[in-house]
Amino acid sequence: MPGFFSRLARAAPQIAAAPGMAYRSDFERREFAVAYLLALDQGTTSSRAIVFDAGGHIVATAQREFIQIFPQSGWVEHDPQEIWHSQLEVARAALATAKLSAADIAAIGIANQRETTLIWDRASGQPLHNAIVWQDRRTAPLCDALKAAGHADDVRARTGLVLDPYFSGSKIAWLLDAVPGARARAEAGELAFGTVDSWLVWKLTGGRLHITDVSNASRSLLYNLTEQRWDAHMLKLLGIPARLLPEVLPSSYRYGMTEAELFGRPLLIGGIAGDQQAALFGQACHSPGMAKNTYGTGCFMLMQLGGEARPSRHGLLTTAAAQLAGSPRYALEGSVFVGGAVVQWLRDSLGIIRRAVDVEALAASVPDAGGVYFVPAFTGLGAPVWDAYARGSLFGLSRGSTAAHIARAALESIAFQSADLLDAMQADAGHALTQLRVDGGAAANDLLLQFQSDLLGVPVLRPRILETTALGAAYLAGLAAGVWQSVEEISSQWQIERTFEPAMSRDAAAAAMTRWREAVRRTCGWMAPNA
Repeated sequence: MPGFFSRLARAAPQIAAAPGMAYRSDFERREFAVAYLLALDQGTTSSRAIVFDAGGHIVATAQREFIQIFPQSGWVEHDPQEIWHSQLEVARAALATAKLSAADIAAIGIANQRETTLIWDRASGQPLHNAIVWQDRRTAPLCDALKAAGHADDVRARTGLVLDPYFSGSKIAWLLDAVPGARARAEAGELAFGTVDSWLVWKLTGGRLHITDVSNASRSLLYNLTEQRWDAHMLKLLGIPARLLPEVLPSSYRYGMTEAELFGRPLLIGGIAGDQQAALFGQACHSPGMAKNTYGTGCFMLMQLGGEARPSRHGLLTTAAAQLAGSPRYALEGSVFVGGAVVQWLRDSLGIIRRAVDVEALAASVPDAGGVYFVPAFTGLGAPVWDAYARGSLFGLSRGSTAAHIARAALESIAFQSADLLDAMQADAGHALTQLRVDGGAAANDLLLQFQSDLLGVPVLRPRILETTALGAAYLAGLAAGVWQSVEEISSQWQIERTFEPAMSRDAAAAAMTRWREAVRRTCGWMAPNA
C-alpha cells in the first residue's frame, strides 16, 4: 500500500500523546507493499481466523469447532487450552490459505466471546479450572442473594449491568471459593483473571501482557462505566482481590508484539473488543441511534449511544462500546442467550437435520409453524426478562405437528426474542428505529430475516460481509497500525447485500408477538428452587 509507512509514522505520535496511555516501544515499524489484517474471532462454539485486506475484503478464513462441556444442568464450560490451541491452529491455517506470511500482516485484531471466565497461574500459565462460559447459570443463587440484600440498583448504577449469572464477576467469586486455595493465592498475586481476550493475549505474548479492553471489562460486573476504572466497591461486594485483574486499555491500541515463534516473526496486537462491540464497529454503527443485531450462538442487539452512558428502563444493559484512545463510547444492549444455538440443538440433540444449513429448507417446507411456539430457554432467559430459572419449552404441539413445524418454530424463536429486544430498545431511546443492520452466521438464513422484518415492521439490512465481528476487530487493529486513518474511512467500505422489507400486516405481527409472550410467561421460573 503506497504511503503506508509514512502514514504509520504520522499516527504514532498521536497515540503516544493520548492521555494516560503509554506508547509500547516494541512495535515493529516496517513497510508493506499491501497491508493485511489477521482477525482472531474466538466464539462460543468455534475458533475462527480471517485475513482481511485494506479494502475490508475477506482473503482467507479458517474455523474449528471445539468441545462444549456440560457438567450439570445449566452449567457450561470450555477447556482453556483447547480454546488457545484451536485459535492458534486456525490463525496459522488462514495465513497458509491466503499464501501470506507474518511479514504481510500489519496487525492482529481479537474479537472474543464475552463474560466467559478464566483464572490461571501467573508463573506456569496453567488454568486453575475449565473456563466458565457466559451461558453458565451456576451462580444464580449468589446473584439472588445479592438482589435480596438490596444491591441491584447500585450495581446497575455503577456497572450498567444487572445482577445475573451471565456476567464474569459472580463466576470469579465462585471459582475463588470452589478451587482449593484459590482465594489465598489470588490475594497473594499469584493468579490472573481474564476473559478470553486476556487469555489469548497472555498466550500470544508468552505471559508478558495481562490486559483487556474497555468493552470486555464492562461485562465483568466489576467495571465502573462512568469512571472508566475497576470499581473498588464491586470488588469488595463480590470478594475479589484487585491483584487478580488485568490492565484496561482502549479497543484500538498498540498493545505489544506476539512471540516470534508463533508465526515466524513478531506481530503487532492492535485491536481487542468483545464480539458484540466488535460487530457494532464492523457494521459502521458509529452514530447515536444506529443499531445492529448479531445472530450467533446467542443474539445480541446493540444501539450506539455515543459519549453518553444512558441507563435502561426496560431491562436492557448499558455497556462500553469499542473505543479509541481518549474517547469513551457506550451502547445499549439486549442479549438473547440461545439464538443460532437452537439450530445446533435440532442437529445434535434431536437429529432432525444433518447440517445446520439444512434448517432453512426444512422450515420452508411448511407455510407456517402450525401454531407451535418454541422458547429455547436452555440456560435461562436474558433481556428483557432476565430469568435464570426459565428452561426450554415447546407449546402448541398437536398430532399434526412435524419436524418441519418444530424447525420453523425454532427459527421464529430467534426472531421473536430479537423483536422483544428492539421493542425495549425503542422504548429506552424514545424513538422508533428505521432500520436494523444484521450479521452473524444465522443472518445468511433468508427465511429468518424475512420473518424478523415482518415482526419489526422495519427493513432488515444484510451487508455484503456477514463476518462483521471479525471485520470490526480487523478495523480496530488497522486503525492502531495506521492502515486506516479514521472511522469515516472504514465506514465508507460498508455495503448492503440485501434488504428485507416487512410483508406481514401489523395486526398479524402484534398477534404473533402476544402469543409468543404468553409462551415466555409460562416458561419462566421452571427451575426456581420453590417452583
